[in-house]
Amino acid sequence: MKGTKLATIAGMAAAAISLAGPAQADDYDYVFKNTVNTFGVFGPQDQLAWLAKISCDRIGRGVDGDAYKSANFIQHNLPRGTTEGQAFQFLGASIDHYCPDQVGFLQRAGH
Repeated sequence: MKGTKLATIAGMAAAAISLAGPAQADDYDYVFKNTVNTFGVFGPQDQLAWLAKISCDRIGRGVDGDAYKSANFIQHNLPRGTTEGQAFQFLGASIDHYCPDQVGFLQRAGH
C-alpha cells in the first residue's frame, strides 16, 4: 500500500515536471524571438530558436572557423534580404541566449 502511494506521487511529480519543461522552453524561445525582432529579423519562433541553437552547436563543434563564417551560415538561413549586420546581431543574440560560454568566439571577430 505504501509503495503504491509512493509510486503514484512519483508519477504525478514526473508528469508535472514533463509538462512544465516545454512551457519554460517556449517562453525562453519567445524572449529570443522578441530580441531578434528588434533587429528586424522575423520568422516563426521555432525556426528562429532552432537556427540559434544549431548555430551554437556548430560553434561548439568547430564547424565554423570564425564568427564571419557563422554569420554567413545564419544569413543564408534567414529570410532573403537579411543583411550581414542583422546576421551578426542574430549570432550575438544566439550566443548570449543559448550558449553564453561561447562569447569569446564572437569577441575574436572584433580583433
